[in-house]
Amino acid sequence: MKQMILAVWSYRFFIVSSIKTEFRSRFSRSKFGGLWMVLHPLALVLIYALILSQIMTAKLPGVASQYAYPIYILSGMVGWTLFSDILGRSLTVFIDNANLLKKMSFPKLALPLITIGSSFVNFMLLFVMMFVVFGFLGHLPYHALHWLPLLVFLTIGLAIGIGLFFGVLNVFIRDIGQVMTIILQFWFWLTPVVYMSSIIPKEHHALLMLNPMTGIVMGYQNVLLYDKAPDLNILIYPSLFTLLFLVLSLVIFKKANEEMADVL
Repeated sequence: MKQMILAVWSYRFFIVSSIKTEFRSRFSRSKFGGLWMVLHPLALVLIYALILSQIMTAKLPGVASQYAYPIYILSGMVGWTLFSDILGRSLTVFIDNANLLKKMSFPKLALPLITIGSSFVNFMLLFVMMFVVFGFLGHLPYHALHWLPLLVFLTIGLAIGIGLFFGVLNVFIRDIGQVMTIILQFWFWLTPVVYMSSIIPKEHHALLMLNPMTGIVMGYQNVLLYDKAPDLNILIYPSLFTLLFLVLSLVIFKKANEEMADVL
């Protein structure tokens, strides 16, 4: 483990330059540049808000704004977008960079870190744009923003843990990437992003909480919608789940590290 960390650290400049290069190349010929990274989630928020606003707003007690439901969606969507972006890209990160892995000698663990860095830049752009929208809607939460780094850390850890685990398996069994893409779509609707957990029958609430993203998304909603600290009790399970998958992903990565280049 120590050798893996030292190897990655020795390539830290390569990781940072790769993040910069990816960001520039993605929008080198685009007039709107990085705005495209935030327009998609904002468009989804607008669609859900237009369709469900009248139904869902009444189910959000304690929020005085008439735009309570759009604010609610944005609060959860910003966390979900970071999670799904890292997880989705991690599933194919080794396959997409097969030529690079064959031509260059560098620690393969650098690739997931580049994915994290690139996705984090996207997250920051979306977060800034979200606050601009919040300003227009007359909602500026700031009392509990110091809790946000904890939620972001958990989101990244969970996404890269699951993504790296299945990303390594996907190198050997390509069907896994396709299956996980479908699961990710269902996962979104099993997470209270566009609906409130309160509308789920009490007898099924425990099942909802088995989803590790439920507690994390509810944490984002507490901070960004209700302007209060997240409930730390519901973050215990996601934290343990994250730790488990981080350990599992590093174990399977270490075992498959040498064989991946040959398979690719």
